[in-house]
Amino acid sequence: MYTHYDLMLPLLKLMHADDITYSLKEAYTRLIHELNCSEKEINETMEDGRNVIFYRLQWTKTYLKKAGLIEYPERAHFKLSDLGRSLNLNELNQIDRKYLSKFDSFNQFRKNNSKLDKDQKQNFYQEVDVIPDELTPPEIITEQAKLLENDLKIELLNLIKNNSPQFFEKLVVDLLVAMGYGGSHKDAAQAIGKTNDGGIDGIISEDRLGLDKIYIQAKRWDNTIGRPDIQQFKGALADQVAKKGVFITTSNFSREAIESAKKSGIVLIDGDKLTSLMIEFGLGVQIERSFHIYKIDQDRFDEDTF
Repeated sequence: MYTHYDLMLPLLKLMHADDITYSLKEAYTRLIHELNCSEKEINETMEDGRNVIFYRLQWTKTYLKKAGLIEYPERAHFKLSDLGRSLNLNELNQIDRKYLSKFDSFNQFRKNNSKLDKDQKQNFYQEVDVIPDELTPPEIITEQAKLLENDLKIELLNLIKNNSPQFFEKLVVDLLVAMGYGGSHKDAAQAIGKTNDGGIDGIISEDRLGLDKIYIQAKRWDNTIGRPDIQQFKGALADQVAKKGVFITTSNFSREAIESAKKSGIVLIDGDKLTSLMIEFGLGVQIERSFHIYKIDQDRFDEDTF
């Protein structure tokens, strides 16, 4: 069966021949025809019923996008990028991870993933106090679920950063309302992004009765938030005689910024925490697959209870 790497070169050759914008379904239909797939290959499914080739084609598309060889001109569609169009595919026998590592954007993607994977695995192995080969099946499932979540968080951040500041402001509103703040969504939407008052991007009710207010700073940044940014937010809070503030960013906070915020009771939400909350409250994500892990009900086999 074809892997997602096996599909890369045929897909690019197909796109070179047509040079049009494809939907995933259109690319799948053309690809299985070009590959002359057998009925068995076309009909093979995963345990949850999804088509294997179609599923792996999605990962093919993702990896080629990370390498900068294709781009997304509109939702659910993709086409060759200028870089992808410039490739001489006749010189290639296959496209694999080694080949994709020639492209800086793919290396950055792998670097981000590798760092998260390494940290995640290290933390997990410390928690269970075993080496990887000694993990039980449930522990392996837990580990892999965490790694999948890390990939999802990276993708969420990329999507947020590729959208406008106004989109980010609305996202902040949606998240805070999903978490139970802001009263009605209408009230929250009126508060965020409206004040522009010396470092305060919005004010939102802490509860539905509006008994207390939370002051918001929202920054869709790539650079690390430093102590001066926190100090500015502190000053703005002091001017408003405000007791509670939340600083939300797509990037991260320096150690000095974190220390400064602690002294003033300011809650910091960095990119990692932001995406964790989005997953927790189901904002911008959906369940792809769920399953149950069963264990023996010992009471059912206790003769004294029957």
